[in-house]
Amino acid sequence: MLVKLYCAALQGVDATLVTIEVNSSRGIKFFLVGLPDSAVKESHERIVSALQVNGYKFPTCQIVVNMAPADIRKEGSAYDLPLAIGIMAATGGVAADRLDRYLLIGELSLDGTLQPIKGALPIAIAARAQGFEGMILPKQNAREAAVVNRLAVYGVENITEVIEFFNGQRVLEPTEVNTREEFYRNQTDFPFDFADVKGQESVKRAFEVAAAGGHNIILVGAPGSGKSMMAKRLPGILPPLSLNESLETTKIHSVAGKLGKDSSLIAVRPFRSPHHTISQVAMVGGGANPQPGEISLAHNGVLFLDELPEFSRSVLEVLRQPLEDRHITVSRAKYSLDYPASFMLVASMNPCPCGYYNHPTRPCVCSPGQVQRYLNKISGPLLDRIDIQCEIIPVPFEKMSERSPGESSAAIRERVIRARQLQVERFAQTPGVYCNAQMTSRQLQQYAQPDAAGLQLLKNAMLRLNLSARAYDRILKVARTIADLEGSASVLPAHLAEAISYRNLDRENWADRGI
Repeated sequence: MLVKLYCAALQGVDATLVTIEVNSSRGIKFFLVGLPDSAVKESHERIVSALQVNGYKFPTCQIVVNMAPADIRKEGSAYDLPLAIGIMAATGGVAADRLDRYLLIGELSLDGTLQPIKGALPIAIAARAQGFEGMILPKQNAREAAVVNRLAVYGVENITEVIEFFNGQRVLEPTEVNTREEFYRNQTDFPFDFADVKGQESVKRAFEVAAAGGHNIILVGAPGSGKSMMAKRLPGILPPLSLNESLETTKIHSVAGKLGKDSSLIAVRPFRSPHHTISQVAMVGGGANPQPGEISLAHNGVLFLDELPEFSRSVLEVLRQPLEDRHITVSRAKYSLDYPASFMLVASMNPCPCGYYNHPTRPCVCSPGQVQRYLNKISGPLLDRIDIQCEIIPVPFEKMSERSPGESSAAIRERVIRARQLQVERFAQTPGVYCNAQMTSRQLQQYAQPDAAGLQLLKNAMLRLNLSARAYDRILKVARTIADLEGSASVLPAHLAEAISYRNLDRENWADRGI
């Protein structure tokens, strides 16, 4: 008897429908074809044990299983459940009349319980797109998949429940999730607040500008000056995720297996802080079993690189293209995948190996050559792509001992949201552009063109600091954001002056200071 049922394979952050064809005939052999990997081939032993433990007998006839399309490699253990149900249906153990209405996915334990899988959300999206009535998957993934509307999602704990469901002996209750209610309820859940930061008003202002325009920022300062402390508070002042952004972000984390049990949509912007020993593949994605990298896990959020010069030079250089294009294409001999990577880069570093160059009270013990070699670990092209470059001076005791709290993240966030709303309206007719940091050169001429006084100020800065053409564009983008924060329709010289002050760590400027 020949039966067909359906599951899905992950490709990048999307899912592709896989048809499982099972045919039973006279004989004693078991064949599994369709480009399965070792984990899929090992499903035979798991299925045999799961059926036997739950009182079902594995068929003793010849069984041929084909997983189509056969040119896509099937990886992982998530095919256990559909393979087991298909084998049972082909030999009469499961009624096959409703199999084509449901998409099945799940890994089996030896006792027949289902284990959670990766990528439940993109698989559910694919199931709805293909017109399936429902989806059956492990109970731990049910809430994640149930955010997809117009699809009945059934979370099950044991293979027996699935067999009895198709045989009409059990009724499964679909998982219901009030997506919007949960999403909006969790949008203001932040563990850190800028009210805890004493002093550093200029740096807080730089973070506000960065958040308002989606700009990359680098912080340079002595140890203990508050670089990491303030970076961790950045998500609290970023505008809230939209539902579409949340869906994109959740898909990526689902494919990477980063969602917890019983999770639904991610409601706050991700904050990723990889260790400096990270490899290129872990940063950009790929590998033998392709996975999203840190830059994709930070999509619609923040990628924080602490102690930037300690990262491998090759790891930092692979960031250059995603910072411009906001996506990464991972091309290998056997596959080519595209991952989204629209993130805010926040980096921090010491100014020298000892950490105390330009410190107001502690002397630096590094020679000029040591300082130069340390800073040379950050290439000029990468530094050029960072819009805001900010030096941090340690907070004096008088500021640290103040009892009055600083301005809260909520107050800063309100101004950021107002500025972002202006940008959303400005770029409403331009798909893919949502903030000032994403503006093209043509849009800069249209929305950020300074007047004669501003152009003269910008010309003097370009000549004195020996800035590049890319730095010119970055200054205009930051100035446009500062104007948005003040509600100004045009870019004024004061806005340009503040934007230029955020380029004070350019390579030539450091050299002028004797580094």
